[in-house]
Amino acid sequence: MQEDKVKDKFYRDIANLTHPNEKLIKTHCSYCGMQCGMNLRVDTNKNKIIGVEPRYDWPVTLGKMCPKGVTAYQQTNHDDRIQFPLIRDDASRKGTKEGFREASWEEAYDLVVRKFKQIQGDYGKDAMSVFSGVSMTNEKCYLTGKFARVALQTRYIDYNGRYCMSSAAGGFNRSFGVDRGSTFPWTDLHQTDCLFLAGSNTAECHPTSLFRIWEVQERGGYIIVVDPRETPTARRADVHLDLRPGTDLALANCMVNLLIENGYVDEAFIQDHTNGFEETKQLVKQFTPAYTSAITGVDPEKLIRAAEIYGEAPNAIVAFARGIEQQIKGVDNVSGYVNMALVTGKIGRPKSGVATFTGQGNGQGGREHGQKSDNLPGYRKITNPEHVAEVCQVWGIKPEEMPKAGVSAHEMFGLMNEKTIRGLYLLCSNPAVSAPNSNYVRAALKNLDFMVCADFYLSESAEYADVVLPSVTWSEDEGTVTNLEGRVIKINKAQEPVGESKPDWLIQVELAERMGRGEYFRHLTSARLISDEFRLATKGGLADYYGATWEKIDQQDGVFWPCPDDEHKGTPHMFLDKKFNHPDGRAKICALPYRPPAEEPCNEYPLRLTTGRVVYHYLSGNQTRRIPFLNDMCPEPFVEVHPLTAKQYDISHDEKVRLYTRRGTAIYKVKVTEAIREDTVFVPYHFGHEQSINLLTIDALDPISRMPEFKACAAQIEKWEVSHNA
Repeated sequence: MQEDKVKDKFYRDIANLTHPNEKLIKTHCSYCGMQCGMNLRVDTNKNKIIGVEPRYDWPVTLGKMCPKGVTAYQQTNHDDRIQFPLIRDDASRKGTKEGFREASWEEAYDLVVRKFKQIQGDYGKDAMSVFSGVSMTNEKCYLTGKFARVALQTRYIDYNGRYCMSSAAGGFNRSFGVDRGSTFPWTDLHQTDCLFLAGSNTAECHPTSLFRIWEVQERGGYIIVVDPRETPTARRADVHLDLRPGTDLALANCMVNLLIENGYVDEAFIQDHTNGFEETKQLVKQFTPAYTSAITGVDPEKLIRAAEIYGEAPNAIVAFARGIEQQIKGVDNVSGYVNMALVTGKIGRPKSGVATFTGQGNGQGGREHGQKSDNLPGYRKITNPEHVAEVCQVWGIKPEEMPKAGVSAHEMFGLMNEKTIRGLYLLCSNPAVSAPNSNYVRAALKNLDFMVCADFYLSESAEYADVVLPSVTWSEDEGTVTNLEGRVIKINKAQEPVGESKPDWLIQVELAERMGRGEYFRHLTSARLISDEFRLATKGGLADYYGATWEKIDQQDGVFWPCPDDEHKGTPHMFLDKKFNHPDGRAKICALPYRPPAEEPCNEYPLRLTTGRVVYHYLSGNQTRRIPFLNDMCPEPFVEVHPLTAKQYDISHDEKVRLYTRRGTAIYKVKVTEAIREDTVFVPYHFGHEQSINLLTIDALDPISRMPEFKACAAQIEKWEVSHNA
């Protein structure tokens, strides 16, 4: 990897800075779970970020950055920043940008507190809700959970990771007894002999991993890609398993069956460290290559070759992303692919294991510390009295004061439509674009008695708010996040907040004081003090951050959790002792019957719709669509259609079409490409209002994770001119 040469270049670049008033602030990117290292260039005279330099000393990405990363700094001083609180005086204009006026913080706080108290006084504590996100620091995520349960005293809190990481969490917890996104450090990735990638468009979603992925092949290893599309990653794969959307579990069961039948199992590992093998062995027998091909559409010879490569590899890694997770059987898909590592014993050692490509910057840490409806800090369960007592001791409340578990994100919107939930505090999320069946979600937001949104841009969701509170970008505050490896890292403040914007944690502390719950929050006057309480609240939990101090993070380039005390250096590799986190110390090999998607194609809706990302945008696009270069490179959504399908429907490249499902309709330009299956269409989901593909997606939920099935539903397409003129 020539890491010494890379570091030498880093220090030469620092020495070449010539601007007399410039300083570099060491930090990390604001976007995906790679959390690429960067230095923000700051003009100290103007208190303004003016540029970015890659950090060649960051061991995960070694100076690599993607188009989003090199332009991330431009969001901080953007003209669209909300700099003052906004109050809507005309409720009839909800769902638009109109009807807001600027206000003082005091006026905004007075209105928010009065409305919160009125709703809870009239309808009970649980009439208020909190919906948050995981592009925030661990400290903010932690405090948001505490704010909901201690300041508002409501059970209804959930977060946008429910749409992103919840199936990975469910699968890891079931298979291992613990959920950490990667069982190995990312610096192992290029050293493995076989990389099995399922449902990950890595080249566009996590491009700064590519230099390690290509090195697997350059060293003589193999890459296997499971994806309905021939993505740039799939084009370079040794085997591309081009399955129908929503059929991953059949493919995973086939891989396990072939590994068993062809003698690639590690019998000693299975005997000593797992449960469930015999039951699984019997279940997967039916998943022969021919039977699986009939379900998935993948050539049987490809299935046989993929299992052979993985089975014969001395070391192998299985990694996956939203493609397998955003399904009604996403948890089963995760455990199904984990079964490959467990039956072969390729886990709990360097260069082997399993991982999920985290979509959001703090997708790992954000799901561990209390934003989920049933979780408390340290990955404790709110349904466990012992766990509740441990957290209550830190928070200074009685166990009987802790609200019960709530419901998942999409189910909260159902309760808003039913008027069970009447108020919402929304922060760091844009569900009007990112949630499935968006018309249903938008109706829920409009149905609220009162809604507060904290954001630094006026998002499509903020347009439904009664009050918008200006929050800061990642570069105007400090704290920790946890990247896709499970490495806790430090975000550093580069400039003072723009206008009168405030960090989310400060907004919550000040609101809690006005709500009459200040005694539990007023001591938290800095991100550092919140970090100290947050680490204490995780102590003894599965996700134990107690020893991950800011000083240790700086000294070690991050700290892998669990890190239980000051002397502990962290845990880069999980399960080296072959002890898993179930009570008996064994991993579970799961027997998983195949289930089809919730909605299969039919005569009326004969196509399969799937969604995903492009390299130039992030999540709902609220940030990236405002950056000129990124927007110029991808200014609007499109629908990918195979040439034979385009011919069947008499549609041409760049022609507008109407794409529709049972839930909605949208107009898109066609991108004719052989990179998509004939029976499948693809649309990126980064666009708002009537361009949002989530107007069409189905809100069927995984029974365990409550993850919606973004990746598969039945659809139809037609020429827009025909439908428009009709």
